This record gives sequence, C-alpha cells and structure tokens, in this order.
Amino acid sequence: MVPPERVVAVRHGESTANVLFARARAEGAPVALPPGSDAGVPLSGAGWEQAARVGRWLAGGEVPDVVVVSPYLRARQTWEEMARQVPSRPELRVDERLRDRDMGVFHGLNEIALRERAPEEAARLAEWDHRPPGGESLLDVAGRVRELVGELGGLRVLFVAHDAVVVALRQLFSGERPAVPWPVPNASVSRWVRDGPGLRLIDFGRRPWAGAD
Repeated sequence: MVPPERVVAVRHGESTANVLFARARAEGAPVALPPGSDAGVPLSGAGWEQAARVGRWLAGGEVPDVVVVSPYLRARQTWEEMARQVPSRPELRVDERLRDRDMGVFHGLNEIALRERAPEEAARLAEWDHRPPGGESLLDVAGRVRELVGELGGLRVLFVAHDAVVVALRQLFSGERPAVPWPVPNASVSRWVRDGPGLRLIDFGRRPWAGAD
C-alpha cells in the first residue's frame, strides 16, 4: 500500500455535548444524551472560534490536496469554518468511515452514568479489542480508517473527525495505542509525514494555533 504523502488530522471543535459533559464531570452528575442524537450534535460558540483559528493556521502552511470529513455535524461545521480561512479550495469528501466510535447501547452516556449503569463495562471501554453491546471496538474503528487511508496514497490529506479516529490513525501508522483519557483535545492537530514506506509522527494532539493570533 502506498501511504499518503502527508496526513493532518484535526479533531472537531468544542461541541455542545462537550460543554455538557465537562459541566457534568465537574458536578459529578450523570448525563445521557437522547438515542440517535450523536450525529447531529453541533459546535458550541467556542467551537466555531476554535475552528476559525485552526483554519487560519492551516492557511499559513501547505494546503492539502484533499480534505476528508466525518459526516457528523460537529466535524462538518469545523471544516466549514476552517474553509472560510483557506484561500484555495481542496477537494472535499465526506466519508462515513470517519464517523465517531459507535458505543452501541451505551450511546450518549458520560463516564459517571456509565459507571452507575454498567461498572464492568466502564472498566473495559479502554481495551482496544472490547466491543460494547451493539457498538464498535477501537480496533473496529482502526479497521475502517485503514480502508480509507488505503485509497489516499501519495496525497496530502487533511482529516476532520473525532478523537477515536485520531487515536486509530496513530495505531495504524505507528502501532501505538494511546491510553485513556486520550490526549486529543478539541480542535487539536496531529500530523504525520511520509518517511520511506511509512508515515512518521510529527505532532499529536497539539494546538499549534493557540496564541498565534
């Protein structure tokens, strides 16, 4: 498989669910989002601003050949705002394989709600090969991401997606499996460059745009 020439992966900006979960964590409160709501969670006001700043950072460097975006609203909105800052228009693809991890019957639960309802399950979610009932393991996520990457050989690629996708890319390119909690903040940037037959990690979970404007 010919790898991409360069990969930049951006986690979406802060979402309204991120805000809700952070508040609940600080208060020690359980949260359960409505079933089927994950794909439609939008950015928060801060998330839109983060996306604009990532876009300005991207415009100051090498614009990719192709941008591949998760179909989830928060990721599409992140690229929408980023694109306003970029003078050229790279090819855009929306690809289902970049969706967030499917948590199955535990969809929309924060860690406190999950520990209350299924403590044994909560303890296993960080295991790469564990698949929650009706959902995906992290290795499942890595498998669909691997398929997509195999179609992008030789290109400079920008992914706009989710933390599970970013850690799956790291596992795919270097064999490393970041531990939970994953060091992939909202609007963070992870980068790999072509190095012989593979890709070499340059940055992981950084915000190079912070304080730049």
